[in-house]
Amino acid sequence: MTFASEVLTVEREGHVATLWLDRPEARNAMGPAFFTDLPRAMSEVSADRDVRAVVVAARGPQFSVGLDLKAMGGLLAGGGPSDGATSPASAAARARALRAEVLRLQAAVSSVATCPVPVIAAVHGACIGGGMDLITACDIRLASADATFSVRETKVAIVADLGTLQRLPRIVGAGHTAELAYTGKDLGAARAKEIGLLNEVLADAGATLAAARDLAAEIAANSPLAVQGTKAVLAANDGRTVAEGLDYVATWNAGMLASDDLVEAVAAFMEKRPPRFSGG
Repeated sequence: MTFASEVLTVEREGHVATLWLDRPEARNAMGPAFFTDLPRAMSEVSADRDVRAVVVAARGPQFSVGLDLKAMGGLLAGGGPSDGATSPASAAARARALRAEVLRLQAAVSSVATCPVPVIAAVHGACIGGGMDLITACDIRLASADATFSVRETKVAIVADLGTLQRLPRIVGAGHTAELAYTGKDLGAARAKEIGLLNEVLADAGATLAAARDLAAEIAANSPLAVQGTKAVLAANDGRTVAEGLDYVATWNAGMLASDDLVEAVAAFMEKRPPRFSGG
């Protein structure tokens, strides 16, 4: 991989890529470089056919304290671009520029959700604001016992706008989302698991990362064509009835079922050995 960034690092071991939030000195606050580099990182891992699962983890004591309020201050103050460019003169032009900037930041976070392979968040420490946007864009979330979660935006007079309000209700339901979003309260890991935000709570950051990588490796051992197809079909269920979803997956399998991986699965079963999937 050729990806390089001052705030993110990508590592690969076998078929699993780890995307590190790598700005520990700033508690992984999300500034302009993060929003520029995140879609670049996801594009690279998505294009790598050897990558079958991705783990999102963080260096330092905190997963992420969210938006870098200092670096993004111009944006928050009324529409100034986060890259430091001169703001438009009229109120209408500033509003248009602000909307375009918010859409760009949304697209950066959404690059995680649209990654064709499963993405697993391994959270420790604080996961605040933009951190919640990031992990709700992941498919699966694990966390250490010390992790805390907060949809913090109402406490700083902002409506969360990078995906949490859209994705969190599908994960934990409307009532829990409303409570978290209206109050901005901190949520401990045990309660986060209880309401369905987390799949599992581990002892510490190291155990969380190990569990996330083990889970990613377990996913990667399956047919990548089938896993990615399953993710695509799950995503396609949004906005569809059950009947429409069944019709969609019937069409999907009509085109994708006759794969080399299926031939290999049958051969491995007959020969009583583990399958060796190629993704073809």
